[in-house]
Amino acid sequence: MTIVRAGVASVLVAFVVGCGAAPPASAPPTVGPPSLPGTIPPALAAKFAEGLAAMTRHDRAGDWTAEACRGTAALFIEAADLSAGPAAAKAHYDAAVAHQRCGDHGAARPELAAAVRADPKCHSARMHLALYALQDSSGKDLDRAIAEIQRAALDSEFQNVEALVNLATLQMRRQGATRDEEGNTDIERAKKNLQRALAVDDGYLPAYNQLAVLHLETARRAAGRAGRAALLAASPVRTQAGAKTDTQTLELAALVCSQAMRRDPAWAPIHNTAGLIQAELGNLGGAVAEFNTARRLDGRLFEAQMNAAAVNLSFRGFGEAERAYRAALGLRPDDYEARLGLALALRGQIDESNFDRMTTAAETELVRAKKLAPERAETYYNEAILRQEYKAKFGGPGGKSELEKAKGLFQRFVEKAGKAPEYADAVKRSQERMGEIDVILALGP
Repeated sequence: MTIVRAGVASVLVAFVVGCGAAPPASAPPTVGPPSLPGTIPPALAAKFAEGLAAMTRHDRAGDWTAEACRGTAALFIEAADLSAGPAAAKAHYDAAVAHQRCGDHGAARPELAAAVRADPKCHSARMHLALYALQDSSGKDLDRAIAEIQRAALDSEFQNVEALVNLATLQMRRQGATRDEEGNTDIERAKKNLQRALAVDDGYLPAYNQLAVLHLETARRAAGRAGRAALLAASPVRTQAGAKTDTQTLELAALVCSQAMRRDPAWAPIHNTAGLIQAELGNLGGAVAEFNTARRLDGRLFEAQMNAAAVNLSFRGFGEAERAYRAALGLRPDDYEARLGLALALRGQIDESNFDRMTTAAETELVRAKKLAPERAETYYNEAILRQEYKAKFGGPGGKSELEKAKGLFQRFVEKAGKAPEYADAVKRSQERMGEIDVILALGP
């Protein structure tokens, strides 16, 4: 069962109007000229007001179109042309916000860069440019992203809650152990930055969510369950010998979730995180309930769909797992984990009445998964199981051929798995299964 630990690997990419710190989550958009020292020329104030009024109107009506985004951005760009320094930075940043409303990141990025050029202390623009650069590096250039977002947080005098939460998120991903004035480890620094964010805005839900994830991951590491769990048939991930669940830390994580829910019970991500905590505590019923709440509140929350599917798969709720995996694939058709999970959910439903249809469907999903990530070992293991346990036993006269194919797939799995600890049990079982297949083939027809 693979649980998607939302928050550690993801980065917030939401934009808010203005070059300064993010407003409280509940604050409405502010209409008016930028808050800058000195006298603002009337033409500049009017153009800002026009742009912010358009932003507010489209936000409330929910009618953002490509034309609306370009038109609103153009108003802010006109304001930028009438100004310089911090005022121009604010205008360029708000133009980027307008483009982002339509997901036009290609148009947003140059406006962010122009904002930083106009005012190097435009910390929100610097933060988002750092996140874009991290995406460009496929998540590998963590050190540079952390340095840039830390500069953004410093430039905001630790008042930009969005920067603080993104900084904590990336520190949790890196998990460095170098000591500095902010702490002994990245985890300590992340916790401090989340506490800073909540001190600035005690209603900022992403900070609560990330703090709960931090406690959850701390408990997982203490129990030896950190890292990716492989989707392997009948292959539960085992903890280190003697490791015990850190119930106290998990209960602290659950408390953080409950505090956030009291502020906004309809915010889907916090229910997803609460589900992860319940799963770690062994309360799978409670986990399913939280994941389903998250799915109901936001059907586009990919992590909730995946987690609901994984938990259902773990207790043989194959039909519900299939529905959740299909919902996840509707959001991300090229996700390997979702494609492989769907194959397992389909395989679990095979019986005599649907044998041909379901084995074909499961095999099709395995082929798709293999094309998405040919280096991943799990696909070969699960295809081998499908051939040995189903196609060889119930597929008619081709049984011997299916066993030979299964043996070859088990061998490929062993080669690809290598000495990775998460595959150790499955490697041992694969070797045992290859031996069983040799015995069966030696007996002849």
